[in-house]
Amino acid sequence: MNDRSLSRRTLLAATTATAATAAVAAGPSAASAADSGRHTERLKRLISRMSLEEKVGQLFVSRVWGHSATDPEQGYAELNLRDFGVRSAAELVARYHVGGIIYFSWADNVREPHQIADLSNGIQRAGLAQATPLPLLISVDQEHGAVTRIGDPVTQFPGAMALGAGRSRKDARSAGRIAGAELAAMGVHQNYAPVADVNVNPANPVINVRSFGSDPNAAARMVSSQVRGYRSAGVAACAKHFPGHGNTSVDSHTALPRILHTREEWSRIDAPAFRSAIAAGIDSIMTAHIQFPALDPSEDPATLSPAILTGILRGELGFDGVVVTDALNMKGVLTKYGEARVPVLALKAGADQLLYPENLALAWNAVRDAVLGGELTEDRLDESILRILRLKDRLGLLRDPYVTHPGVDRTVGIPQHLATAAEIAERTTTLLVNKEELLPLSRRRQRNLLIVGNDPNPAVRQNERPVAALRKSFAELGFTPTALPFEKAPTPAQIDQAVAAAAGQDAVIVTTYNVDGASSQRTLVSRLVATGVPVITLALRNPYDIARLGEVSAALASYGWSAVELRAAARVIAGRVEPEGKLPVPVLRADDPTAVLFPAGHGLRYDG
Repeated sequence: MNDRSLSRRTLLAATTATAATAAVAAGPSAASAADSGRHTERLKRLISRMSLEEKVGQLFVSRVWGHSATDPEQGYAELNLRDFGVRSAAELVARYHVGGIIYFSWADNVREPHQIADLSNGIQRAGLAQATPLPLLISVDQEHGAVTRIGDPVTQFPGAMALGAGRSRKDARSAGRIAGAELAAMGVHQNYAPVADVNVNPANPVINVRSFGSDPNAAARMVSSQVRGYRSAGVAACAKHFPGHGNTSVDSHTALPRILHTREEWSRIDAPAFRSAIAAGIDSIMTAHIQFPALDPSEDPATLSPAILTGILRGELGFDGVVVTDALNMKGVLTKYGEARVPVLALKAGADQLLYPENLALAWNAVRDAVLGGELTEDRLDESILRILRLKDRLGLLRDPYVTHPGVDRTVGIPQHLATAAEIAERTTTLLVNKEELLPLSRRRQRNLLIVGNDPNPAVRQNERPVAALRKSFAELGFTPTALPFEKAPTPAQIDQAVAAAAGQDAVIVTTYNVDGASSQRTLVSRLVATGVPVITLALRNPYDIARLGEVSAALASYGWSAVELRAAARVIAGRVEPEGKLPVPVLRADDPTAVLFPAGHGLRYDG
């Protein structure tokens, strides 16, 4: 065969092989640099073949309605027509060339593992059917705990604050590795976790138990462990929310929070977890829709701040991975600028992925028009697209983006994973109060239990509501439990009903959920204490509840209300396992917020 008969592909392969041989001869460092250079040039050639419309699309991560990429149920097809002008995920990809899709339970994307795998495969087929074949980066908010999108039978783990209470870097890494493996098996390769925010404000309405705790160094250790776990499973982790969302009393979904940390406080409190994530090889970092005057006096949201994203995150911290915005439909980023300006300003600030604009067509056209009008250059788009393609390449999506049902069956919710999750959860439950050593309960002396209180909806689909799950767990442990759940804070009539039901019981377990000064949950607990029956409170979310609950016999914190966390709490109360959790945040007194009721690190044990 002469040179002229060589195909373009053969010639490219031969050139690559020659370069590789020369690089290896020059030494390991040269080989590594040459390999990286070849990958970069290959991806740049791919980018050069894209149209402007394809380039714009690669920057967007969109939601979509429906369980199927091509055949969603009629109601969801109509919602897609309303929101996007298309009927299905495949049509969305064809029209907008989006680089990613984010899954939500409320959008009917995540019914069960095989369906999720089929949806992922259908989306990837649509991506590879484009003029420039490109796989998509499919993502999800699977933090575990309070923010979880995919439920049973996928393995559920305790959330971040619970893991913080367990204080085990090994457990944090194992949770990330197993959760990542199960996501990858279903075709999801980017998880918007872990939360790197340090929750130093007990009134924080949006982060709280999503954080590993209030100690910056402890949070940094847990974040890096989770990052390594996800990376080992072939999933891109995403540390959030930069530059730090832990000290706010405002929810950025509904308004624009303002962080008043000084530059020194940011460096000491907020920065360590992000530095640790970057050192661990984090693939992506999510921005926060917050004002941070000490970092940017313009007071633009961090998502739109060149000083914060380019100056600090890229320049000072040296991060060259993918920067993804928090959802662009949130009021925190829309307060100062309109929907059409926000995506353009985010790109100018240094973001790469534009997540979940409410009006995709408006945002997509705004970015394209900014290029055509000269406000943005194609070179600027190419910078972000190269980072995104590098990530897709590292995850293997450019080679083979598809998953299989046998792969799902070998990985998702298997007994080994469930057992590990249960063991981890048992190391997180925290015993705060135990007067006269009431706990552990004995099924011989305290057999009859009333389980009463707040019964919040599970964060994801699970077989039972929280109070019912507790009742089942105690029944399996040999007790005789009666359940009396309240969907919300109890009414006076429901409190009377609970007091009547406490008669003849050996103990009452009250589930609480975000107790504030005006909550009727306080009245419920005080009325039950007045009956003389021992009262045990279990905080299903924030551990701060105990500060407002008075003289109970025992109090615990589970930091979450998933089935795995509730089973663990029941086993601790019953003495099947020791309470090993330690508060990862301080609990302040309700009557004097400057005084500490329980310090971080507090946690009782049965064995002293």
